[in-house]
Amino acid sequence: MKRCAIIYLLLIYLITGAHAQSTETTTSWKGFEKVDFTFQSTPAWYVKPKQALPGKPWVWRAHFPTWHTEMDSILLSRGFHVAYINTNDQFGHPKAMLLWDRFYDYLTREKGFAPKVALEGVSRGGLYVYGWAKRNPARVSCIYAEAPVLDPKSWPGGKGQGSGSPKDWARWRELYGLTEEQAAEFKDIPLNDLAGLAAFKVPIVHVIGLKDKIVPPEENTFPLVQNYLTLGGPISVYPMTRGEQKLEGHHFPIEQPEGFADFIYQHSVPVRKVLPSATYLVPNKGLASAYQTFTSTGKGTVAFLGGSITHNPGWRDKVDKYLQERFPTTQFTFIAAGIPSLGSTPHAFRFQRDVLAKGTPDLLFVESAVNDRTNGFSEQAQVRALEGILRQAYAANPAMNVVLMAFADPDKFGDYKQGKEPVEVAVHRRVAVHYGAPFINLAREVYDRTEAGEFSWKYDFKDLHPSPFGQEIYFQTMKELLKQEPSANTSVQTPTLPAPLDPFAYEKGRYYPISEARDSPGFTINPSWIPQDKVGTRVGGTRAGFVEVPVLTGEEAGATFTFDFKGKAVGIAVVSGPDAGTISYSIDGKKPQTLDLFTQWSTQLHLPWYLMLADELKPGKHRLKLTIADTKNPASTGNACRIVHFLVNE
Repeated sequence: MKRCAIIYLLLIYLITGAHAQSTETTTSWKGFEKVDFTFQSTPAWYVKPKQALPGKPWVWRAHFPTWHTEMDSILLSRGFHVAYINTNDQFGHPKAMLLWDRFYDYLTREKGFAPKVALEGVSRGGLYVYGWAKRNPARVSCIYAEAPVLDPKSWPGGKGQGSGSPKDWARWRELYGLTEEQAAEFKDIPLNDLAGLAAFKVPIVHVIGLKDKIVPPEENTFPLVQNYLTLGGPISVYPMTRGEQKLEGHHFPIEQPEGFADFIYQHSVPVRKVLPSATYLVPNKGLASAYQTFTSTGKGTVAFLGGSITHNPGWRDKVDKYLQERFPTTQFTFIAAGIPSLGSTPHAFRFQRDVLAKGTPDLLFVESAVNDRTNGFSEQAQVRALEGILRQAYAANPAMNVVLMAFADPDKFGDYKQGKEPVEVAVHRRVAVHYGAPFINLAREVYDRTEAGEFSWKYDFKDLHPSPFGQEIYFQTMKELLKQEPSANTSVQTPTLPAPLDPFAYEKGRYYPISEARDSPGFTINPSWIPQDKVGTRVGGTRAGFVEVPVLTGEEAGATFTFDFKGKAVGIAVVSGPDAGTISYSIDGKKPQTLDLFTQWSTQLHLPWYLMLADELKPGKHRLKLTIADTKNPASTGNACRIVHFLVNE
């Protein structure tokens, strides 16, 4: 693990370090040493204090870096660095934000600057500081904004009370590729999507002119304050009313700059070390193949296979957005295949229908560690299922990159406290290494960070279904993997598929239609099953794809059917509700076995439940005979067996 992390950090060094030219020029700035250099063909600089504070706290100026520098001078005298990169006239565009990401990596990794930065945004600089802060809330100590632009429709658009700037409005629309109509509906602005920033409790202060006619606070600062406070974010506003108001109230003297320097100092010092995300990444063969496809073909298909943590909005949407910003000329197809409650075995059998039938991915994200633990799948079953997914994926596209991820839950924390690696995490890691797939151990990361006191599981992360805070934690580590830039000399070759870890891996797992049931007295097919009980009719009482679909239903003891199939494994995907019964089944006339369909969650919802009845059969033809038993779980209200799919590993 440590060796992989070192290799990954070396890769980052080669990426970020190579971008900064070795030629630096030193000048004097207000009595401090200023270092000018070129970063990725872009002018940049930083100013050094005479004596840096421990951890090198710093301020990052956005646009107009020489305007109102009193506060910067005070902070430099107290041991802060001040930095700037010239992305002027890009209005916080994603390409500027990507450059900011790399500039941040360079300063923190090569120059040792603090992992959290204080952002200063003046006027249109507000577009930059909020654009970057929302993409990187874990890396921001605080925000100071002076008469900030927060809605381009206000400035430069002039669509409200402000005078606007027609020239800059045309430039902004051209940069973003928007018509007037599209610009009116554009949502990716600082006023919106503040939940992540608020979840991190990033403190913000705005200084404004109450009579600003260029950037009216009624259209910029005031709505942002309302939105941020509503989300629980700490923010304050200081109106500047003393001194001469110039440029229609947009320019004003700063009252008591020492107080605002104190604000930044208070939220930046002492510098707290944070655990590096690279520790939890095992890049293996990385994402070079997918990235080459994105750039060479101008198209890309990205799929997400998982349970509720994948289904719910959050990290998945952020990955979508990052890839679209990283590859702006690529036309992406995103396949969201998350279904709550499902783990690796269901994923292996539904992969053909829920993913491949919608497109062949170039990049696939897979998670199942939480539900595999909760649903009680054995280590062997997990290996067979994850291998099955990867082997199906590579059969469809040998050049596909697959990312395996293990998400966090309290059960895994218990294992880590005992010095053990959770079985589910170990399986994900083992399968990933065997196939050269990247692996992200988010379970260990969240555990380590909570133990280190970086945040609280109860009040910040809140649940195994992450809060906005937790979604940001997940995405920031995924982003470290996504930021990889393959070397120009890297040649992408189609890998040779290794022998399976388990000969009974579900590499040909498929759904078979319930219409193939034969000799089925007591069973009927409901073409659009809907539960009629209180559990099924309440919100959350069913799962998409397992309601209003054909269901093979038997509700009385003695109901039976046979199912002929060809393959090495057979199972059933049932809906287990309050009246789930017990079944008796046999394969090829052998001794019958019984299986209780009722689960600990069956009183709460009609749960999709996947059961492998046999998965070490000899290849060839087989017959399953299934009968509803005359016994049932004491907690069940009936004998129902409702089958949505047959499962066959051909």
